[in-house]
Amino acid sequence: MLDFIPDSQRLSEIFSNAIAPTFFLGAVAAFVSLMDLRFVNVMERVRVLNAIAEEDLTRSHLKADLGRLRQRAGLLSSGILAALRGGLCATVLLALMFACGFAGIKHVVGAGLLFIVATAFLGFALVRFAQEARISLSEHDEYL
Repeated sequence: MLDFIPDSQRLSEIFSNAIAPTFFLGAVAAFVSLMDLRFVNVMERVRVLNAIAEEDLTRSHLKADLGRLRQRAGLLSSGILAALRGGLCATVLLALMFACGFAGIKHVVGAGLLFIVATAFLGFALVRFAQEARISLSEHDEYL
């Protein structure tokens, strides 16, 4: 039972190994926050456009932008979910590292695979963000 309790050297090693996944989680949180802000802005624009009455001939043509806005919302939503999946993988990785570190079990293969999966999810989220950024500007955005 005493082997389960790590000494200070092993505990220090566990904490130093946890630095990369912890920074990864911070980056995921910041990225999700950025994408969520853009998502909220897109959805607010959709609500504003949907509130325009068909009889308002001066602004009803702006509703033509709804398709592009829905596409942006879909890309952002997909990116947010992918980034969150990556964050979940990084969280599982941290838990695995601490559990294995306390038990004295080698976790190199599992940790490496989880980090690859987490990075792949974040990479996919970045691709979605790039796709959304590419279509984000339109002349319709200048009007209410």
